[in-house]
Parts: sequence; structure tokens; C-alpha cells
Amino acid sequence: MADNKFAQLGRVEAIRQLFEGTGYTAFEEPCWFDDADGGYVTTASRLLLEGIDFNLVYFPYKHLGYKSVISVVGELYAVMAMPRTLSVVLGVSAKLGFDQISELWSGIVFAAKEHGIKSVSLDLQPSQTGLSISVSVTGVASKKVLRPKAASKDLICVSGSLGAAYLGMQVLERKPGELETYKMLVGAYLKPELSPQTVTQLCDEGIYPSFGYFVTRGLSDAVKRLSRDSGLGAKIYADKIPFEGNSFALGRDLDIDPVSAAMNGGDDFKLLFVIPILQLEKFRKNFQTFDIIGHLAQKDVGPVLVTPDGVELTMTAQGWNEQE
Repeated sequence: MADNKFAQLGRVEAIRQLFEGTGYTAFEEPCWFDDADGGYVTTASRLLLEGIDFNLVYFPYKHLGYKSVISVVGELYAVMAMPRTLSVVLGVSAKLGFDQISELWSGIVFAAKEHGIKSVSLDLQPSQTGLSISVSVTGVASKKVLRPKAASKDLICVSGSLGAAYLGMQVLERKPGELETYKMLVGAYLKPELSPQTVTQLCDEGIYPSFGYFVTRGLSDAVKRLSRDSGLGAKIYADKIPFEGNSFALGRDLDIDPVSAAMNGGDDFKLLFVIPILQLEKFRKNFQTFDIIGHLAQKDVGPVLVTPDGVELTMTAQGWNEQE
């Protein structure tokens, strides 16, 4: 297949062809939706840059498109909202042809349909610094979702293994010959997945988290935000953090502590919820893919990591002024 050039197609024709056969309407700008229930509207956005957020040497274009959408819909799920519209702007460098962008777009469309997004818009811009992907999603949270007041001893839960994405990236960077051995870790980085049913299932069970966060910059960052927003302390137990099976073997090989990867690594794309302790049994029974990793505590405790021998270590995280 000949590699189509953007200079030959033109921006408008390229966008029209990318939308062809997707089921979405091209040039539907701005995206819009009619919320008959009058829920709360919320948005999330992210900019992904080549060389910083991804490396095209080993990142499949379709996976990259899929992951770009997950990076923002997860922010909505964390606040119990369902995505409705998606706006995408691609900064395309001269080294990329239409066929490569078409592959990227196929991953975006696949994720949009998987997560029930009704309206999608796309624009293309030239870029001199490599591929850039700007994604913005809008969604609605039902007014029926009444968040309870958080209290000490409420449970802190996460939706899956932590640290896996960071370790998977290390495999791609440092051990490309062992992709099959560490395929679960590599998959966690290249194609993170979220269940689009989580919010609906929580509502159906009458379980409403008091706080929710999307873990993208490490567990420490999410827990520190939780402590800040709730005005309470938080205890995370190191031996309760879920890990992929090969994490410790790879960690020994690369001299990386998997616990440190979980606390400070990025791109895990997991949901962290605070669940009222009185709903412990119902939550355990109906949400077995979640792990309970800690609980809220009195304010003076602060956010701490509790080691297996009971030592409480104050959490630190990139982007935070630890002197405050």
C-alpha cells in the first residue's frame, strides 16, 4: 500500500477519510449532547507529547490512540461520571503519513465506542516537534449520586495492579528481547484497560464513594490529593498493594523496587475510591477486581505508607512541595 501524504490529501479530506466507516459524524464541531436527566457536566483533558509521554519506536499507533482516550475517560469515572463527547486534536509531524495517523485514529475510535461516547470531533495541525495528541472528554454525573461524608477508617480501594505500567515501560526500554516473558507488564503500559461498567455497577449496588481519583502519576500522588481534599490522614499498607506476578522478578533484575514503582511510577490508569466502611461486605462481594489497600485516618497522621513491620513512612510525590 502506498503511503498517502497529507500534502496530497489536504486537511479536510484527511479528516473526512478518517471518519469514514466509524459511525461518527465528521465535522461535528463542537461536540454536543442532550442530557435529559439534568445531571452534572464535567470535563477532563490531556496533552500527550512524543518523546515525553510515548516513544513511537515501540508504541503501536492503534494502542497509542486507545490509551489516549483511556487517559481522560478514567478521570470521569473517578468522579462517577459517564463520558459523552470526545474532542481530539492531533499535531502531525512531516515524518508521519496518513496511514499511520489512520491506525492511531482506529484506536481512538475503538476506545470511544467501548466507553459509550456518543459524539467525536477531530482536527489536524502541523507539528515541528513530533506527534502530539490533545484529548478532551465531557461527561455527566447523575444527580442521584450522593457522595457520603468521608470519615476515619473508611476504606481506600484500587481497581488493579500498581507499578506495572512503569515496569512494562522499563522492559520496552531495557529488555526488548523479553517482551513475551513480561507481556502482562508490557500490556499494562501499552494498552491499559478500564471497565466502562464500574460507575453503573457502583450505582446499582448503592455504593457511592466519598472520593475518587484516577491513578496516573503514582499512588503517592493520588493519596496525597485524597488527604488534601478530605482533610484527613490516609494509611496505605505496602503488603496490601496489588502487583502483577512478574513485578518482583523484574524488579530484582533491574534493581527497581516494585513498591517504589507503585508509589511513584506513572501511567497505571487505575481507579482509587474511598468506600464507607459500613459497606465493606457488599463491596468485597460485588467488586472482587478491586483491592482494599488502606483506610482514612485522623488528620494528624497525614498520608503514610505502612511497611510490613509497622513503620509509617510519610509519602512524598513528584510535583509536590514537601515542605508545605
